[in-house]
Amino acid sequence: MFGLGTLFYSILFLVNGIAVLSEDRFLNRIGWGSVKQTQSSQQASGAFGDYANLMNTGNTADGSLTGVKSRLINLISATRTLLRFPLIVVNVVVILYDLILG
Repeated sequence: MFGLGTLFYSILFLVNGIAVLSEDRFLNRIGWGSVKQTQSSQQASGAFGDYANLMNTGNTADGSLTGVKSRLINLISATRTLLRFPLIVVNVVVILYDLILG
């Protein structure tokens, strides 16, 4: 019922979903775009100054991003950049496998 093939397909669907997310149309609207994140972190200021900025955006005092949200943004960006061509090859192999062996 649940085997390695199902796990492989699930991971492939998840990575394909991440790879096709549009930064302009979707990610920037929800505040997960890479450009939006750096601009909003520079403009954010709370009642408690730098501490509120650190808690809300995950920025450190030197401006580097270390929060969970920023790490997910970097992961999405890296997935879209680095896995573009390997995903094409893997998807073609999976499609051919499904066509030939059903």
